[in-house]
Amino acid sequence: MKHLILTTVLLAAPAATLADSAREIVTEGLAAVFVKRDLDTINRLFSEDYIQHNPMFPNGLDTLRGFAATSPPGFRYQIGNVIADEEQGLVAVHFRVEGFGPEPMIGVDMFRVADGRIVEHWDVLQPEVTDTVSGNPMWTPAEWPDPEAGSDARLDRPWFLADNRHARPMGKTLR
Repeated sequence: MKHLILTTVLLAAPAATLADSAREIVTEGLAAVFVKRDLDTINRLFSEDYIQHNPMFPNGLDTLRGFAATSPPGFRYQIGNVIADEEQGLVAVHFRVEGFGPEPMIGVDMFRVADGRIVEHWDVLQPEVTDTVSGNPMWTPAEWPDPEAGSDARLDRPWFLADNRHARPMGKTLR
C-alpha cells in the first residue's frame, strides 16, 4: 500500500519539483533553449499551452523546439540581471542577443510560472544603442559568483553565454 501511495504522489507531482523556484525554472528553461539545446528539458519546464505575447511568434512550444534544434548563424545570447517575484511566479530577465537580427538587441523577457512550468512570456526588444545621451550603456552584464574560483571570486562575464560556436554550461549561482 505504501508503494501505491508513493507512486500515485510521484505521478501526480508537477513537472518541476515544489522546491524549484520560479527563478530556477526560468533560468534552467532559458539554458535549455539557448545553451544546451535540450528538448527534454524544454518539454519538462515549458507548458504545452505556452502563451506567447511576442507578436512575431505563435503560442505553443514549436518555435522554442525549433530554435533549440537550429539556432541562427552567429547567434549569441547573454543574460544580465534576473528579478523574481516568487509569490506571483513572475521572473524578469535582462538580456543581450546577437544574430537574432542585423544588429545586437537588448531586451527584457518576463515569464509567468505556474505549477512548476513556464506558462506565459512577454518581452520588449530593441536595437542596442552604444552612444546614449545619458552616457549610460543599455547593457551591462551582471557579475555572478565564480563557482570554480571560490565563494569570494566574481566573474566579469554574464551568468551564461551561448553562441553557436561555443556554449559554457550554466551554473546555479543566482543566489
